Amino acid sequence: MENGFEVLLASDGAALLFLQREFPDLKSVDLPSYNIRYPKIGMFFKWKMISLLPTIYRTMEAERKIVQDLVDNKKIDGIISDGRLGIRNSHVPSVFITHQLNVLTGSTTFISSRWNRKFVRKFDECWVPDYENETLNFSGKLGRVNNDEKLKVKYLGILSRMKKEKLPITIDVLVLLSGPEPQRSFLEEILMKELQQMDKRVLMVRGVIEDEQKFRHRKNLQIVNFMQSEELERVINQSDIVISRSGYSTIMDLAVLGKKAFFIPTPGQYEQEYLAKRLKDLGIAPSCAQDRFRLRELNKIAVYKGLKSYPNHSVEFSSFFSLFEGK
Repeated sequence: MENGFEVLLASDGAALLFLQREFPDLKSVDLPSYNIRYPKIGMFFKWKMISLLPTIYRTMEAERKIVQDLVDNKKIDGIISDGRLGIRNSHVPSVFITHQLNVLTGSTTFISSRWNRKFVRKFDECWVPDYENETLNFSGKLGRVNNDEKLKVKYLGILSRMKKEKLPITIDVLVLLSGPEPQRSFLEEILMKELQQMDKRVLMVRGVIEDEQKFRHRKNLQIVNFMQSEELERVINQSDIVISRSGYSTIMDLAVLGKKAFFIPTPGQYEQEYLAKRLKDLGIAPSCAQDRFRLRELNKIAVYKGLKSYPNHSVEFSSFFSLFEGK
């Protein structure tokens, strides 16, 4: 929008509702949902995903038909797909955004990574939200691939909607919940129980997008179902420490804001487990498995350096968007 392009949003479910709230003046398109629900036991995540492959393929085919209709009716001249492999078209420039060129699935990582890159190669470019410099990057082995000339990779640097501000610390512990059910609710229950034992100011953002924002209190906890970007940016800046999943977008946001954090990866999600372990090994942020979290774990934060001292994250998008400029 800042570079003079007319933007059409496309997503489904809570993600679409979030985007519509963030950009109320933009038109939007409903996409089919992948309907991925995590198993109650994390170790079964991979096998659950394998069982869903036929559904994923059908959803991708439905995505392609929607995109073809948009192209045929001259509604779009270019595509930026954030992780949706079916959102592309050979008649318009198509970009795929991901930090996962390698998809970790344990013993089947080689297969899942090759399968993923097979589809990514069909896009004109792949934009990775990370630094190309290996000493600065966040994604580690996830966002790097060697000797694949057909994969046209460009590195964006850190991608975040957040801006750092020096505000008074009014929140001792900020909890950012996110991700699919039932694991989101499981973590909410664990943290609710543990954090009520603190003599600290705690704000919990449940990550549940609903029609109306609702606040409630429980002992030392202030609880809200969701927050918009500006409000979320403010409370993160006002917080001393942050507890969250080790999702890549969250890591980038916290890096831009220079926060100290404690990460609890989603059980069975290899990517989040890898990122949490990597940041722990680098001495940046502690983490633990969901079922092992106890209040005393937060004491470890003091000996980690936190997500700080990273370069300016602003991206010069005009050079990337030249792909979409008409002849």
